[in-house]
Amino acid sequence: MVHAPSTRATAWLLVALTTASGCLDVICLTRLDGYFASVITGNLVHSGHALATADTRSLAGAVVAVGGYAVGVAAATVPLRHTPPGWNRRTAVVTSAEAVLLLGFTVGWFACSARPGYGFGLVLLAMAAVSSGIQSVITVAAGVRGASTTYLTGSLTELVRRRVVDPHRFADVGGVGRLAGLVVGAALGTVVLRTAPNWASLPAAVLVVAVIAFAIGLTQRARTAAGRSQPS
Repeated sequence: MVHAPSTRATAWLLVALTTASGCLDVICLTRLDGYFASVITGNLVHSGHALATADTRSLAGAVVAVGGYAVGVAAATVPLRHTPPGWNRRTAVVTSAEAVLLLGFTVGWFACSARPGYGFGLVLLAMAAVSSGIQSVITVAAGVRGASTTYLTGSLTELVRRRVVDPHRFADVGGVGRLAGLVVGAALGTVVLRTAPNWASLPAAVLVVAVIAFAIGLTQRARTAAGRSQPS
């Protein structure tokens, strides 16, 4: 029998991951040549501008950001493709890989005193993009219908559409939470960038590690509750 956190608990774990995305993206946007770790639409627009202006340095950033994200998606899909929806042991392992990348990003960011040069900046951007790709697959595998933690256009569209179709229906709390989490994460990242720039990426890494810890705790609680409910 598979014991996993409830859908509601998983939805809140996804809010925390979205907050981590906001924190990481604001660093990439403001300090890594305007590219995002996860917003591929924006990165593709950047790549089109770079092509039209023959800006090879900017185009390299686009290739790294989009390519890194694709690598992360592929790398996370392989171990999760045959697992049932929901948070499970494999999900935790893949999320741990994301945490390792974010911790590596944090070490690199600290090592360059929050001022990476062009080449090292591309390395950091690649790490951030791969981690975001992994997180997107984790979100899909979590089993919360229509949820996203790295690109929120679809979430906002669905939230508004549902409200218009059925005005009396309660809003999607998880969707609202993820939208708010992205804003809070971006604000948090900005504040840390201004006050302690060397540690700007640490909150994102801590949030992902916390999600893993809470998910393991919830899974253990579900297993214990199931054991108590079985007849002796």
